[in-house]
Order: sequence, then C-alpha cells, then structure tokens
Amino acid sequence: MTDVVLAAGAVVWRLGPGGVEILLVHRPKYDDWSLPKGKREPGEHILLTAVREVFEETRVCSVLGPRLPSVEYEAGDFRKQVDYWSVLSPGHQAAACHEVDAVSWRPRPQAIQQLTYSRDADLIAGARLRETVPLILLRHASAGQKGSWPGDDESRPLDARGKMDALVLTGLLSCFAPSARVLSSPALRCTETVRPYAEGFGGVVEAEAALALSPRSGHSARTVHGDSLAGLVGDLVAAGRPAVLCLHRENLAKALAAACSALGAPPPPGSPDPLPKGGFWIVHMAAGELAGLEYYEP
Repeated sequence: MTDVVLAAGAVVWRLGPGGVEILLVHRPKYDDWSLPKGKREPGEHILLTAVREVFEETRVCSVLGPRLPSVEYEAGDFRKQVDYWSVLSPGHQAAACHEVDAVSWRPRPQAIQQLTYSRDADLIAGARLRETVPLILLRHASAGQKGSWPGDDESRPLDARGKMDALVLTGLLSCFAPSARVLSSPALRCTETVRPYAEGFGGVVEAEAALALSPRSGHSARTVHGDSLAGLVGDLVAAGRPAVLCLHRENLAKALAAACSALGAPPPPGSPDPLPKGGFWIVHMAAGELAGLEYYEP
C-alpha cells in the first residue's frame, strides 16, 4: 500500500483593482510557482497545519474560510493529499519566508497561467472566492457519564478529557474566528467548553437559556422556550457576525437546521448524528447565503 502524506494550505486571495488576486509562492528547491502549503507535523490538527504553513511561507495570518477540494498526487514513493481552504487576506502585505524565495499577487487569470502545476490551476479556476462569516455550532466536550454524577445535571463539569479538548478547541475555533460572540447553554459542561476560547481574545461567555434542554425533554430536541432556539439562530444569521454556540447533542441538529433554513438551504443529507463530544459545525455565511458547511473534531 502506498503511504499517504497529509499536507494543508490555502488559496490566499484579495480583491484588487481588476477583481480577485491570488497569492503565489516560488520555491527555489523545485523552481516552481505554487500555492502556500506544507506537510502536517506529527499529532498536529490539519486546521493548524494550514494556518501554520501559510504563515511560515507568506507571513499572512490566516483566517480560514470555506474548505476547498483536496488535491492528491504522486510524490516519489508516496502519495500526497493536500487539504485547502479559502483565505481572504486581511491586508496587502506578504513576504517570502521559510522555503520560499518570492511571493507574488496575480489576477486570477494570470495566476492560472503562472502556476507550475495544472492541479493548482484547476483548483483556483473552480473556486468560488467570496468573503464569508462563520457561525460555529459546537457540542460540549466530555463530561463523564450523566448517571454517575450525583448532583444536578446542569452542574456536571468537564472531565479530564473534556478540559483537554476545551484547550485544543481554543486553537481550532480561532482558525475560523479569532474573536466572536460566544453563547452557551447555561449547563456548566457547556460554559466550561468555550470559556478558554472566549478568554483567549478577552471575550465573555453568554449563558443563553434558548440553548438549554428542557427538564422534561429527556433525549428529545425540545428546548426550554420551544422555538426560541430557531429564533436565536435566525437572529445570529441575520446579524452576519462571527458567533460560536455551545449546546447539546439533543438540540445541535435543530440549531444546524435552523441555520441552514435561515440561509435558504436544506440541512446536509447524511450528516453525522450526533457529532462526537467536542465536535463542531462551521456554517460559512456570505450575504445571506450558505457558502460552505463542514464539521471537525478536536
């Protein structure tokens, strides 16, 4: 079996006088023009790989947008899989660094011609590049077994694994939203999941009753205020600002459906139900439309 090497990078773009411009890098080792990318380090989450590699090669601090198609190709005795994301450059500055000796902003048609590899040219030719805003729907991290907790379930805290995942999530959520409005079910296991992320940028966690479960709901998707969850999600979509919601297995699917509905799209078919603890959906919004939908695990 051929070994597969995992790598990640981004299509870094900006709006120039004539439209979309793409950032290309030149690697003297191969004398080629390509997109910024690099291999995943052992144990590194692929999201962090993408952000790190783009910064190392271009000095651009990435905020990831929608995921783009992955690219696979033969590289010597192994296959390489490169996962890409769209990245809207926060400024016009970029600088060669690491294994790169030159960077170049090019209008998309010129970039397609300048790229050495057809796989890179095909990727940017087919990419729909537009400014997006993330709405992140997160299932709380691990908090042990409900039946083994002697007190009120609302006061059940994260266990050791959950606390570790909460720290990991701080970095992963920041890949898409360096800062955001952070809302959580009042349950302690939910607020503890997102508190490290919020504190990382000086934010606060807003305990929101609409994200809680009704005491009578058991394992149903009903919430304390019935349709208030859908209303809250709809308001956040309409606001068009980055937001993170931490909630429960029982009502996460309803929140996702509400977000898709507010953006005029159906919920994803065959979506994982439920997400694992600490898993999260990224709903990419663009001018009231659904621009991308993906999920990740810590």
